[in-house]
Amino acid sequence: MSNLDFENEIWDLNYSYICGLDEVGRGCLAGPVYSGAVVLKKDQNTNDALFKKINDSKKLTENSRESLVQYIKDISIDTAIGICTNEEIDDLGIQSAVKTSMNRAINNLNVSPDYLLVDSLKLDNKIPQKNIIRGDQASKSIAAASIIAKVARDKFMVQDLSEKFPNYYFNKNKGYGTKVHMEAIKEFGITNSHRKSFEPIKSMLKG
Repeated sequence: MSNLDFENEIWDLNYSYICGLDEVGRGCLAGPVYSGAVVLKKDQNTNDALFKKINDSKKLTENSRESLVQYIKDISIDTAIGICTNEEIDDLGIQSAVKTSMNRAINNLNVSPDYLLVDSLKLDNKIPQKNIIRGDQASKSIAAASIIAKVARDKFMVQDLSEKFPNYYFNKNKGYGTKVHMEAIKEFGITNSHRKSFEPIKSMLKG
């Protein structure tokens, strides 16, 4: 379960704006990758039931994630989202695209972070940072970032891409390579929202 151990250690070093960063959509065959940035306030009620719920977004139900978004905003100095499109993913590669979306999330904040807690990655910028493996399960800041990113991306996949391409059921698979999604690709082809550099789409295009 995520906690504030990393944050407290860094706050004790007199950093003020600790930004947690995480992405969602890395392994999808369609749609953008989203990154969340969350700068939590220092004094948190760690006994609050909602605060305890903040954890890796993958371990929460859709309803739980959605119920936490406003709460996360209320207990944060600032939050932001950064996006990298499927076209950019094809151009940059997924690793660089994830980093780009994270840097965009940082740039979209109204405050300037003085320390970064990043899930699994090291970003190419001058801000001091710590990359934490499975950070969304260890740090409240990173877990909160994963939640706001997941809710924002799911909303885009349901309200935008699913309405644009109803035959692909993006409202249910969110762009992941489910059986229904793969069958739709075979029947209806590849859309301009699919990632052309990802398999099996890459091989299908060559074929």
